[in-house]
Order: sequence, then C-alpha cells, then structure tokens
Amino acid sequence: MNIAVKAPAVWRRLARPVAVIGAGIAGLTAAAELERRGLQAAVFETGRAVGGMAASFKDADGYSYDFGAHFVSNRLARALGAEDISHTVGHYGEAVALRGRSYAYPFGLAASPRYAASALAARLKPGSVESAADWFRNAYGAALAEDVAIPLAEAWSGAPASELSPAVGQKLSAGVLKTLYLKAASRLTGRAVCNGYSHEMPESAAVYHVYPEGGVSRLLEPTLKRVGHRVALESRVERIFVEGGRVVAVRVNGREVGVSAAVSTAPVHVLPRLVEGTDKLDELARFRYRPMIFVNLRFEGRNLLPDTMLWVPDRSQPFFRVTEAPFSMPWLAPEGRTQLTFDIGCEVGDAHWSMSDEDLARICLDGLCRIYPHLRARYIGAGGMLKTPFAYPVYLSRYERRRQEFARETGVAGLYSIGRNGEFAHLLMEDIYWRTLKRMQQVADYVGQDA
Repeated sequence: MNIAVKAPAVWRRLARPVAVIGAGIAGLTAAAELERRGLQAAVFETGRAVGGMAASFKDADGYSYDFGAHFVSNRLARALGAEDISHTVGHYGEAVALRGRSYAYPFGLAASPRYAASALAARLKPGSVESAADWFRNAYGAALAEDVAIPLAEAWSGAPASELSPAVGQKLSAGVLKTLYLKAASRLTGRAVCNGYSHEMPESAAVYHVYPEGGVSRLLEPTLKRVGHRVALESRVERIFVEGGRVVAVRVNGREVGVSAAVSTAPVHVLPRLVEGTDKLDELARFRYRPMIFVNLRFEGRNLLPDTMLWVPDRSQPFFRVTEAPFSMPWLAPEGRTQLTFDIGCEVGDAHWSMSDEDLARICLDGLCRIYPHLRARYIGAGGMLKTPFAYPVYLSRYERRRQEFARETGVAGLYSIGRNGEFAHLLMEDIYWRTLKRMQQVADYVGQDA
C-alpha cells in the first residue's frame, strides 16, 4: 500500500500549473485546450521528441511509414490546423484472406451462403453474451465468428476470445446500413470516406481520409507552435503526489513541482507505480496491453494486395494483418514500388520480440508467399522494424467492471487519464482528440472550484 505524503505549504501558496504527462496528440491537445481556457499547462515528455505513437519516418530510398497504421480524417486535420498540408486519400478498403481466397470486407464475406445462413440463424436464435466470443457468434453467426472474428481477436489481443469482454465487439462494430451508405458515398465522391474511425463525432460523406505531407507527425506542428514553450523534453515524471485524496504535486527528474491537477497519457497499469498517497489505483496494475511488432517489406510493383488492408485469420501465420499503404497513398513509396506492413502480436521477451530483423523479415515473407506465392519474385528487401510494448489495450473480462469505472473517472481528485493508453480504450486519432477536449472541460471545472 502507498504511504500518504504531506505536501509542503509552498505547494499550496504558489500558482500551480496543470501537469500534462506525455507529449503525443493527447498531451499536446490537452495543453493547447488548457491554455485556451486560461490555465497554465506544464508538459513533461520522457523522450527526446514529441509525438508519441504519431511518429513518421522517411528513409533515403524514398519510403515513408508510420508507427503502425494511422488513418486521419479531414475533420481532424482541420481541427488541428493541418488541413492545408494534407492530401486527400482517394480509396481505402479491406479484405480477408481465407482458405486460398480473398473476400472484400464486409460485403464479400456477407455474400457467402455459408456465412449468410449462419448469421441469419444467430439473429433468429441469439445466445447469451458473456464474452467477446459470444458477442461475435451472435453478431456474425457461428461460422464467421469461428473462421474470422475469433482468430483475429485472439491474435490481436493474445488472449482467448472466451476471456475477452463483449465490449471488444461493441467497440469494433459498425451498422450495415451505415456501411452501405458510406461505401456508396466513397464511390460517388472519389474519396476514401471514413467508416468506423470516429465514435465521438458523426461520420458522413463529408468526412474522409487524408494524409499530411511529410507524415502523420506533421499533424502536431500547429499545436506545438502554440504550446511548445510549455513542453519539457527528457523530463520523466517519477511520482504523482496525492494528499487527502487530491493531486498536489509531481516529481520530475528528482525535482518536486506543485500542481493544481495532473493529466496523464501513461499506460494505466503504470499509474499505480507513479501515484503516491493512495491505493485507489492499485487494481489498474492488472490491466494488460498487447505488444506489437510492425515489419515493413518492400516489393516491385504496386497494388499487390486485394485492397489497402488484408486481414489474415490464419493461426499458423505470424501476422494477423498486412497493410499496403501505397495502395491508397501512392506517395509513400517510390514510383513502381510498394511497401507492405505486417502486424505481429507478441509479448515482450517472447520468440518474436527477441527475433532479429532478418528473421522477422523472413517469416513475414514466407507467410505472405503461402498466400500469394508469386510475390516472392517481386521482393526487394526489408524496411524498418518497429516495436511497441503498448500497442492496444486488452479488455479482459476479469477486470471489465473496473475498466468501466475507470472510464468514468480515475477515483483520485485532480487526476485525469487521456489518450489510447491513458484511457485504456480502443481509440483512433480523431476520437482521442475529441475526448481529450471533453476531459479538459472537466479539468477546467475542477481547477476553477479549487481556486
């Protein structure tokens, strides 16, 4: 159990900023919104650069890639002040590789008599829902759940679907009528209309995918211009001090700073180790994140996959998803060439995590060529290999009740958690932005009451 810390009186007397822990899209958006509301923000970033997961890379050979697959809407680019540097994406689609065939997602699968009959049976006689596996069977039918949804969920999460909360499916679902409307709008407008990329704001034909010139990280440049003077790099927050159930200070690189509130983007299972003075967050230490490896391979030609993203629900493969970003955004690779990104779910220290870059490239190429043998002759070589220990939150049923409580509030006055890692939520970039703005309203109200 943590020991309560008595805050020195000077912390109470001096004007205290709001500490923002992390300088990714959530942290910088929080700082900008706090400043707009007349509150002083102090952003502490452990690394040497801002951006977090919104990181972009371009090498000497002319290939560009991001830390994972990032899809940006024109609405988000406009809100961040980066609309003028963003290219419109003309097409985006998904497919599923299954038993030697490729099916367009979702309607190619829905056209299969086997899957359609199974889905109809599930609708006519739904079962009880206690887990993600149950949810998938009810929503898609047993056949599609067993062949596609459950294998993908398990590869992505590293846990049996029977141990995952039904909230996994609820987060990923999109209505059939909405999907039909948005697919039709995409074809009519010649733009990649967003479908399922925002739950905080309505999606329509006017909301479509864009990509910033120079990479996703450039989205943050306008915000950084406004609040860059508030950002301290290589500044590790070592402790968040709580007195009387309220945040009173933080310790950064050995120096204690009085604060009026703390806004964290850190993974939630790290918070119990940071917070001193309460045990209310101890249960969060059980929350799990799924580590991920992103392997980039290069090929001669273009549009080698059936569509931009290919889902691979084959348990014998090391990867569960392959993305050909130049399929939708040709400027990300040199003329006549392309790059495929393979997502490998893993655990820190396991065989895949410890594997050399050469071996990672080999197993991905071998796996791809089991699906499309002709692509081996087009292989040029490996690009960058990226790893993160905190790619996605894993919604295990055993802590679902606590997760829902945490989604409403941290339980500690003056402590707020934002961003995908901080909220422990399946959030894409636009939802992170809008949810952060809403949370800053709560911070402003709290600090105003405390003044």
